[in-house]
Amino acid sequence: MKLIATLSVLCASVLPLGGQAQDYPTRPIQFIVPYTPGTTGDMLARLLGTRIAQRWNVPVVVENKAGAGGTIGTDAVAKAAPDGYTFGFVATSFGTIAATNPKLPFDPLKSFAPVALLGTSAMTLVVNPKFPANNVREFVAQLKKQPGVLNYASPGAGGSQHLAMELFKQETGTNMVHVTYKGSAGALNDVVAGHVQASVVSLQSASVLAQSGKLRILAVMGPERVPAFAQVPTFVESGYPNMLVETWYGMLAPAGTPPAIVAKMNAEINQLLLLPEVKEAMAKQSVDPAGGKPERFDALLRKEIKLWTQVVTRGKIVVE
Repeated sequence: MKLIATLSVLCASVLPLGGQAQDYPTRPIQFIVPYTPGTTGDMLARLLGTRIAQRWNVPVVVENKAGAGGTIGTDAVAKAAPDGYTFGFVATSFGTIAATNPKLPFDPLKSFAPVALLGTSAMTLVVNPKFPANNVREFVAQLKKQPGVLNYASPGAGGSQHLAMELFKQETGTNMVHVTYKGSAGALNDVVAGHVQASVVSLQSASVLAQSGKLRILAVMGPERVPAFAQVPTFVESGYPNMLVETWYGMLAPAGTPPAIVAKMNAEINQLLLLPEVKEAMAKQSVDPAGGKPERFDALLRKEIKLWTQVVTRGKIVVE
């Protein structure tokens, strides 16, 4: 009788989870985007949300909760009920904020259940075309001739572009002056004008300017060359294997969301990322579909937070 009672308790604890996954979803799903409308993260949420709504026959509501570098919307995801009806779309800044802000209202790892890595995009080091460097080695040589004299631009302290350049300084033993701007456009415009010498930017931002000769791409920070710029080497090829920095986008759920529901959403995302129209829409944003199990995204988050925390600590970087 004791054995039967024990088995009954175990079955009772397992069945609701299976039931949830089998019957799920039965009501509208909310996608929280902690960035402004029109950003790549917002585009991905709407692109995938529209198709999930069609395939699952439930409304998917995309809500933008921007502010504080993504912290406000991300905190809303962390504090949402872990019932499978709230998901968050985060990007590279999720890792950099975790490294630069020790007083976040959530734990970047413990407060969430990773669902899927959606896509990645190449980052590049660019210089003004008149700057006397055609590759990374020549750029490093110029920096070592003039330590602390040359400038680099970023759209804000503590962001991925700022920290990627700080990583570059640490890996190459060079020193540059950081000049901050209120946005990517202003930072890039001043590199084109020659007011600052360099910047780390997305390939999407650099591509048109590079093709018109207004910027020079020295190297890409991904593991492989980009087909559209096959002549541009990677940092790994240039002798700096630790300079692996990509823009990434992913989906999170609140911690405690039933694993079966996470698995169901993950499987759906992986199927959607294979659709030609989804690939085409992402390609227009220079984003490569990623996918994979939740464990892949979890490993990326842990690696990113560790990397940027090390960069911030070594560089004694303080973000006000």
